[in-house]
Amino acid sequence: MSNKFIRSAVGLSIAFIIIVIGKYVIVAQTAISGEWKADTHAGKTRSGEDAGKLNISFSLKSERGRNQNGKSFAYDELQGLRPEQTEGGKVSFKLTREAGTIECEGSFTAGKGSGTFRFTPANGYVEAMRSRGFDFEKFNSKGNGTVEERLFAAAMIDVTTALADDLLSANFGQLDVDDLFKAAIFKIDSQFMAEMKATGFPNLSMEDLVKARIFKIDADYVRQINDMGLAEKDFESLVKFRIFKITPEFLGELKAEGFTGLSSEEIVKFRIFNINADFIKKAKAENPNVTVEEMVQMRIGVHRIKITD
Repeated sequence: MSNKFIRSAVGLSIAFIIIVIGKYVIVAQTAISGEWKADTHAGKTRSGEDAGKLNISFSLKSERGRNQNGKSFAYDELQGLRPEQTEGGKVSFKLTREAGTIECEGSFTAGKGSGTFRFTPANGYVEAMRSRGFDFEKFNSKGNGTVEERLFAAAMIDVTTALADDLLSANFGQLDVDDLFKAAIFKIDSQFMAEMKATGFPNLSMEDLVKARIFKIDADYVRQINDMGLAEKDFESLVKFRIFKITPEFLGELKAEGFTGLSSEEIVKFRIFNINADFIKKAKAENPNVTVEEMVQMRIGVHRIKITD
């Protein structure tokens, strides 16, 4: 989500006039404008986590075509807009962020709205971030967008100097602007960094922390897995475990059947081939020393023994 969102914030042409006087740089910023659409129902997910929010999509035409970026916002973030106003009528509201302000004009009908927006970058934001080591005007080989793209994206997802200070306080190592965006999108803070370090993974990258958030790997999960005697203590094994829904309870079942000190690949095979405690018991009844590979072969029909599910 994060890299795609940042890259997609194209065409939002903030006009920067940079005047260099000695060692000082004065940046004059002008507003940009575009169109917005909103839907009171689009922001709702099956889990209901976005219920009560308004999904707004911002778009702007550029030389590279129309660019569109959407996000769900709580109503208390949208100054001047109340939920009942989305039933019908003209509206005027704004989203005020540290990176700048997005002002919207338009109307709603039966929960759906549209209109125009104007984004004005905040004075001092770029320099405040630069003073903390996050240079929004610095480009690198990642192809992660222009200054203009970054500022609008920063306003959309609320990248703040407070977040920058918090991340720096964790002594996590060298971080860049992309890391700020990832932290804001995936709710990564110094506490989460410290907790993951304390579980025995002191050298995790920001990408690893993003994976941890995506696959719901937290300190408690890591400790539970470690307590089960995982032979390979590497972070990618934990990611595989989450992908294949390997829980501490499942590892406990394997351990109870005598399978300890397994590699992460062997544990994953148990899930892929649906080798559960009942299947293990039946396989051991035929061969007390049956191996993981032999049970895999049984499941795919290469090696047959009298086992019925």
